[in-house]
Amino acid sequence: MHILTTTRQAATARAGARSRPGAGRSPHRRAAGRAKAAPYLFLAPFLCVFAAFIVAPLGYALYLSLFRTELVGGQVFVGLANYAQAIGDSAFYAGLGRVALFFVIQVPAMLVLAIIFALILDSGTLRLRRLFRLGFFVPYAVPSVVGALIWGYLYGRQFGPIDQVTSAVGLHRPDLLSSGIMLPALANIVTWEFTGYNMIIIFAALQAVPAELRDAAAVDGAGPVRFALRVKLPLVRPAIVLTTIFSIIGSLQLFTEPQIMSSLAPSVIGNNYTPNLYAYNLSFTNQQYEYSAAISFLLGVVIFAGSYLFMWRVNRRTRSAS
Repeated sequence: MHILTTTRQAATARAGARSRPGAGRSPHRRAAGRAKAAPYLFLAPFLCVFAAFIVAPLGYALYLSLFRTELVGGQVFVGLANYAQAIGDSAFYAGLGRVALFFVIQVPAMLVLAIIFALILDSGTLRLRRLFRLGFFVPYAVPSVVGALIWGYLYGRQFGPIDQVTSAVGLHRPDLLSSGIMLPALANIVTWEFTGYNMIIIFAALQAVPAELRDAAAVDGAGPVRFALRVKLPLVRPAIVLTTIFSIIGSLQLFTEPQIMSSLAPSVIGNNYTPNLYAYNLSFTNQQYEYSAAISFLLGVVIFAGSYLFMWRVNRRTRSAS
């Protein structure tokens, strides 16, 4: 009788253990489950911050773009009317045309300088290479607002050192803040700011080029210039493509430099000089928050389309070449 009772108690204990959550699983399975959950636990802080400061504001802006504030009735739902108005807005297209011209002027010059500086640093023939690398990169560490203020001082018609030097030597005093020179002047500021950043990306890619290729090229009689053009640049093409995409996005989002320079040349840089500046003034000057949100999303579509077309073109050329 005692043996029967003990057997029943043991069976009941085993059944209860099997009914508990996680019971019956081997230690290896529990360890595997914890290993699978670990990446999500590490990503959770970033995902929370990303959702709170990126996804939520974008969602609210999208919601806001579907409304319009009327004098009578307050905020009313208008659907896609703001987007239809933005598509036909000549001021938006004027700003878009300026940043497109800015891209054509600024980006090729900046990327060519970045490639040249990266090749010089990678060649190993430059003395004090670390010092020069730091010097090329320092302008990127300067905040864009500070950089624009510095160049605004240099460009100044009344107090700028460029104007003072040209006047002292009897040369023509260039008006660097005039309507015809303003876009190249802004391109010069952005080139000064971001050439070092792009150089670092390309230089890092050049560091991954195998040293054996250099020795093989030397044996074949290829000089440094030919080796750089025929071997190095094709190998770092993905880095150049990446910097070009960043430049497309940055050019279409041009804001800080014209915003700062508008106080020095208000007759040249208007409220719609760039699409981002236009959206900013619509929101914070004219209080047209809903229409400003629609303009911003339309600009985002243009940026996505431009980046996608560039990548599609690059991939198509790569496939045709292979």
